[in-house]
Amino acid sequence: MGVRDIEPVVLDLDRLEQMAESGYYNPYTAFDWPDTIEADKPWMSESLTTLAGTEMWDELTREQQLALTRYEAINFFSLNIHGIRELLTEVVMRIHERAYAGVSEFLHHFIGEENEHMWFFAQFCLRYGGKLYGAQPKLRADSVDHLSPPARELVVFARVLIFEEIVDHYNAHMATDETLPHIAREVNRVHHQDESRHVAFGRMIFVNLLDQVTRRDPAEVPLVAQYLEKYLQYSVATLYNPAAYRDAGIPDALNLRRRALEHPARKAAHDRVLKRTRRFLEKSGVGVGESAE
Repeated sequence: MGVRDIEPVVLDLDRLEQMAESGYYNPYTAFDWPDTIEADKPWMSESLTTLAGTEMWDELTREQQLALTRYEAINFFSLNIHGIRELLTEVVMRIHERAYAGVSEFLHHFIGEENEHMWFFAQFCLRYGGKLYGAQPKLRADSVDHLSPPARELVVFARVLIFEEIVDHYNAHMATDETLPHIAREVNRVHHQDESRHVAFGRMIFVNLLDQVTRRDPAEVPLVAQYLEKYLQYSVATLYNPAAYRDAGIPDALNLRRRALEHPARKAAHDRVLKRTRRFLEKSGVGVGESAE
């Protein structure tokens, strides 16, 4: 049982393929990488930091606040790198399977673009942060291992879609934040430009696979929804990296992470980040929760 046990995925991707071809750029020459970037500017929008809106942010010195934006930018781009690596693994495994033959052409564009994204995110981290943060522990998926092949495929592509939609929320905001250094805005802008196509594709394949699940066994849909709500919460929690707090010179990093995740202002921020994705899931017929418990 597996990929070969699902129906062929048939989508109209002509427009997305044309956009990918007409909008192609060479990432290796597209960016003007300065030797250094301003330390007196935030590298991540201050309103997007994991302490924004809390008294914990106000208690930091200005130096600590700026340092936190720097290390949370490095953490955010590191998360992108690890997330891209995971989704590339999943897509490469499927690209020439019979069920995905109809979308294989677009998946080749997808793989090429995501590989390039991984490259320029790593360039930013290594040039200006001197490192990447390690991958976060993965959310266990054994609760869906017993589901049918279409349901398991739905979960795979739903995870890809959720990852991309959360990332794009941050990219879209930071692409136009004039308080950030130019190169930080550019990295976010270019990624947002490409991700609009990837999100569109992700939503289309989600609907196709959900239809297969619903026709085969509608009782599986609530089980998928339960898992995806856990994945939404897991995904936003990965932004809270104790190592970034320590690097920013903030003490008691583990306790700070716990306090931040439980703070009402941060829970409200999570709901804003996830609002678009939850609305899509609900409209598609996979309703998930409105906030963390």
